[in-house]
Amino acid sequence: MAPTLFQSASILLSLISSFPLSDAHSHNHGKAHEHLHNLHKRDLVVPTSLPGTWTSSGCYTDNVGGVRTLQGAATADNTAMTDEACIAYCDGKGFNYAGTEYGQECYCGNTLSSGSGNAPVADCNVPCTGNTSEACGGGSRLNLFWNHQAPPPDPVTNPGPNGWTSLGCYSEATNGRTLTNGQATPGGGGALTVALCTTACSNAGYTLAGVEYGGECYCGNTFVGGGAPATSGCSMTCNGNSSEYCGGPGHLNAYSFGPMTSSSTSGTATTASSTSASTSATSTGSSGWSLVGCYTDQNPRTLLNFQQVTGGSAAMTIELCTAACKSGGYTLAGLEYSGECYCDNSYHNGGGPAPDGNALCNMPCNGNTAETCGGPNRLSVYSYAAPVVGPSWSFTGCYTDQAPRSLLNGGNVPGGGAAMTVELCQAACHSGGYTLAGVEYGGECYCDNSVHNGGGPAPDGNAGCNMPCNGNTTETCGGPNRLDLYTYGGGSGTPTSTSSSATSTATGPAIVSSIGQYNFLGCYTEATGARALQGATFNEPGMSLEICAAHCATFTYFGVEYGTECYCGNTLTTGSVLATNQADCSFICPGNQNEYCGAGNRLEMYQLNGNSTVSSSTTSSTSTSATPTGTGSASGLPAGWKYAGCYTEGVNGRAVAANTQPDNNALTIESCVNTCIGLGYTVAGTEFSTQCFCDNFVSNGGALVADTDCNMGCAGNATEKCGGPNRVSVYASGNLTVYGVPKTQTDNLPGSWQYQGCITDNINNRRPLDWQLILTNTNNATTCLSACSKFGYMAGGMEYGDECYCGDSANLAAVGSTVRPESECNDPCSGNRSTICGGGNRISYYTWTGTPLYNWAQPTGSGMGAYQFLIGGVCIPLMTSPAVNGKVTFVEKYGTGEPNSTGAYELDLAFIDNPAQAWRPMHVKTDVFCSAGVTLPDRAGRQINIGGWSGDSTFGVRLYWPDGSPGNPGVRDWQENVAELHLQTGRWYPSAMVMSNGSILVVGGEEGSNGAPVPSLELLPQVGPIMDLDFLRQTDPFNLYPFLSVLPSGGILIIYYNQARILDPVTFATLKQLPTLPGTVNHPDGGRTYPLEGTAVLLPQHAPYSEPLTVLVCGGSTPGDSLAIDNCISTQPDAADPQWVIERMPSQRVISCMTALPDGTYLILNGAHHGVAGFGLAQDPNLNAVLYDPSKDLHSRFSIMANTSVARLYHSEAVLLPDGRVLVSGSDPQDGTHPEEYRVEVFVPPYRLNGLAPPTFSIQNKDWAYGQTVTFTVTSSQGNGIKVSLMGAETSTHGNSMGTRSIFPAVSCAGNTCTLTAPPDAKICPPGWFQMFVLDGPTPSHSTWVRIGGDPGQLGNWPPFNDFDKPGLGPV
Repeated sequence: MAPTLFQSASILLSLISSFPLSDAHSHNHGKAHEHLHNLHKRDLVVPTSLPGTWTSSGCYTDNVGGVRTLQGAATADNTAMTDEACIAYCDGKGFNYAGTEYGQECYCGNTLSSGSGNAPVADCNVPCTGNTSEACGGGSRLNLFWNHQAPPPDPVTNPGPNGWTSLGCYSEATNGRTLTNGQATPGGGGALTVALCTTACSNAGYTLAGVEYGGECYCGNTFVGGGAPATSGCSMTCNGNSSEYCGGPGHLNAYSFGPMTSSSTSGTATTASSTSASTSATSTGSSGWSLVGCYTDQNPRTLLNFQQVTGGSAAMTIELCTAACKSGGYTLAGLEYSGECYCDNSYHNGGGPAPDGNALCNMPCNGNTAETCGGPNRLSVYSYAAPVVGPSWSFTGCYTDQAPRSLLNGGNVPGGGAAMTVELCQAACHSGGYTLAGVEYGGECYCDNSVHNGGGPAPDGNAGCNMPCNGNTTETCGGPNRLDLYTYGGGSGTPTSTSSSATSTATGPAIVSSIGQYNFLGCYTEATGARALQGATFNEPGMSLEICAAHCATFTYFGVEYGTECYCGNTLTTGSVLATNQADCSFICPGNQNEYCGAGNRLEMYQLNGNSTVSSSTTSSTSTSATPTGTGSASGLPAGWKYAGCYTEGVNGRAVAANTQPDNNALTIESCVNTCIGLGYTVAGTEFSTQCFCDNFVSNGGALVADTDCNMGCAGNATEKCGGPNRVSVYASGNLTVYGVPKTQTDNLPGSWQYQGCITDNINNRRPLDWQLILTNTNNATTCLSACSKFGYMAGGMEYGDECYCGDSANLAAVGSTVRPESECNDPCSGNRSTICGGGNRISYYTWTGTPLYNWAQPTGSGMGAYQFLIGGVCIPLMTSPAVNGKVTFVEKYGTGEPNSTGAYELDLAFIDNPAQAWRPMHVKTDVFCSAGVTLPDRAGRQINIGGWSGDSTFGVRLYWPDGSPGNPGVRDWQENVAELHLQTGRWYPSAMVMSNGSILVVGGEEGSNGAPVPSLELLPQVGPIMDLDFLRQTDPFNLYPFLSVLPSGGILIIYYNQARILDPVTFATLKQLPTLPGTVNHPDGGRTYPLEGTAVLLPQHAPYSEPLTVLVCGGSTPGDSLAIDNCISTQPDAADPQWVIERMPSQRVISCMTALPDGTYLILNGAHHGVAGFGLAQDPNLNAVLYDPSKDLHSRFSIMANTSVARLYHSEAVLLPDGRVLVSGSDPQDGTHPEEYRVEVFVPPYRLNGLAPPTFSIQNKDWAYGQTVTFTVTSSQGNGIKVSLMGAETSTHGNSMGTRSIFPAVSCAGNTCTLTAPPDAKICPPGWFQMFVLDGPTPSHSTWVRIGGDPGQLGNWPPFNDFDKPGLGPV
């Protein structure tokens, strides 16, 4: 007779049982087993528990006749899309329909396009990228969802808020913006409304406002460049209010404040001529792109990467798609269905030139109907060629760049890095007299006349120069450590290089004699009671003389003041003269450290083709006969605001520094205060009649002076005073805080921290300190470093004023961080403006110099323990349980797992060399996928399995009576009958525990696969109804598989998400709420239970049990960014004031396991360095085991043990074997990278490798009463001292070892005869089965199973159904 499938598997496993655990053999074994079992994934599901009133409408057709079923909004996510995520996106946009397609795409709308309709459910067969168990549509198929709401009214054109009047729809100018001043609004473009834009323009002094592309705001006082009224094109709703229009592609909804004047439309502007020609239906796309042709596309995709574009699908053009693909590093771009963009570097899945040529690439682009954007299942494909080269410049190539720089001189461009283009960088370098220009990181410009420090052509060609320019995404501006290099003058294209020892000739800031055609005049004062230059002004955080010169190119004069302010004019106002002390202009330009940019009330002055003789204007500034009525006399100030005094400007920056408003010729005290309130500030300052500044403090050494110094009338109300030259009239809400000149904090530091210097950050996109905290209002050395040391980090620092970083000093050298001059760390701390918190990419760096905050042992040799291959498996277990018959039960998915699985197996270790005998198939009737399990205290030690995946499985209660013995096969099997024995409510991901009274407590879970939460508990055998637990409802969905324990006080400890409490064992009322569990240093919301899965145990209880019991919780993850936690925390719940103690682990770990060992230590193993629990949701397996020894001092308890080569990710287990080894099994990541793991390993602890023979013993009494004296005989030992450990029967699943407990009873010996005293009661030791180990010094024996506390719940007679075998009551 032919062998059965199971026998075949066993034969195969016997052949591979000697395979070493190498990656190559792991691969081969997985392939062989895959062929044998014909592995397949389970059917995809559609979630049934959805937010609010949303429900599934089934599988729907899409793209019928080339028309999208849902046309309101679209997004895509190739790593995290789920049906729930799509619903949340559409719901947030105000749409009533949501649909997922192709696994990663999401569409929204308020109506369904005609022609769409139901499709077979089987057509929606593509798994969601964020949850591979869910269906997210298919090829031209939507999983459709509806919230049962009527569609909202159609959007309308806002008639004009707060004195503004709608002018209708205007086209953009033909050679530039119709309104030239882009304006930021609160909340950014994603929250834009018409009112937010008009208010922003009004506050900035403009009378025209325009909204465009749903999220852009522009201001001006005239329409320029040919912008004109349009009859269509304003069809995009506002991102912040879908009931009103906010322009469209190339069109503005325009508004005017007050009556519209003729001058508003008659203005002209000089703009650079456009270099781009209009596109036709066969546009060549953006610069460097060429049309390949019309290509086929179907499921799966020809180009695999869906790409979002600015403005979304409704704004799609060829240019937007090619730019988006280029920014993503792709060389192929494809457009489809008028509004979809796909990118890649090669063609996939058989896609190629369409057999019908261009016939079906016939759909106009949504954002430009003159262009063609593919068609139904057809892509208009473009490929990328070469970069842009400016006039007189030749492209040299992609060059390497690192510290120190290849080009030594930073080039500053108008608008800074955010406006960077190739042409702007070339112009900046040329104006500085350089012949080489290089652009990098999208927004950086460097200049020189030769290449330095070993820079040269990149070894990977142009591949690394792949970042789009910030100011023109159709151009490339280098990449990380890569320069797009250009040479001026049409030279050979090969620049001269110098050796790495070359140094820059710059020695520090100096007076620059000329900037282009502008010549230096000197350091000038401001005018008497007015600005020296009154033509134009702007503020630039990265200011340089070159930037100001470019901004003032149409004026005779330009001057830079306060480091960041630029002023232009054609005359000098009376009173502006050469400063008596020319050294007054001492502020260094932030955009060029080799230049001076004026100072407070001092201008670095330049004149076009000028010399030192300056003709001042004979006209003075406008005056008024009105007499100011006194500083602080403004009427109508908001409640709580008051005048705070006249202050000098800061010593090295503005006194009111956070926000600088444009000069406003209508400025009043009230308008400035209201502007600052609107921006969220509590301090406002006015200066020079027209200037308004906002902050929450006075800082940088601003000092209080006489009110008479603030003597200039406000430009908008001359009866009020608005500061003066170098003087600020300050108003505040509440008490005013004033800070001096910030200094580095070097004393009064917390703990043993010591300042080390100003260091570089963000080197090649790598950080020297890994953990980032954003402390918007509280950052300073004390706050930051206290947080770092609390979580065990001995290196820390601050950056950008409000950022705190923690980590390890060893990382600095690894990433190349270096010490810089102290002057480069100059940002005041957000929590203490008198101290410095780094700067731009500069960290104020500190290290801990006291007693180390942790000490991890690193044993070698046998002290590390060892991983060993045990046996080839026959299933991918979800749960493992050592049984009282000396064997181990395995259960796996049944019905959703492998088609030939029986759902359960038993491993007999006595037959480990004969896999055919070692594995006994067992059977379940429903799916145990993500269930709970414990060993019952009945006389047979039956195992119970509770809950499951869906339908009847979630109600399932399954029982197994272990029989046989090692080497003697059993015959019993799992028993269940859901019609008779079942839970009161279905549960998926529940936890279970044997209570002190012998009942079974079942807590939490979900209704079924991704179903609604079940925030309740119930008892088995059934007693009363289920009990609602509101604290679980409040922490959904992060509280599944909660950790449950009986405490010596009698209470029940439950740990869920980041919360813990003690429940009354009778009423289940809360007796004590414990403090919130700490997460990571930057994520207090980090969690410890599924899906943020960590692991937990109780630390050993030692007779006489007078010390409070300690619980230990290790690892976990954080919501959102899925940062695995790198610490263990512990507390004593029964203590009067329990507090969590944090101990840093040697590595981050999530979806891990922890196994109690008989010597009182704990093995932490399995899991990943990043992610959360779930299919495909964790990355970077953690292959290292760690030993935790609670007998050692705090922070010195971890030892770094051996590594495995087998990734144990989601659905892995670890349990203690009778011989003291740890059985390691499972891993079902379904991530496309790591296999579903059949192999079974053991971890061999050091006590099995120390060369000492384990003791042996015999015992007759294996059924103990509480407090009973029990005798046993030690039959062999080394005489190193006898102890006994009692290890609770455990069931391992999802990081939860249900039933685990470690007890060390009192023992005394006389010769070889020893007695022990059983634990005193069910609170110290809940009734149940324990492995009894005898330890001879550090070495444990093999165990014997004993029962303690009997069967007080009389489970031996349960359940009361004839088809269940029951052992009855009585002794073992």
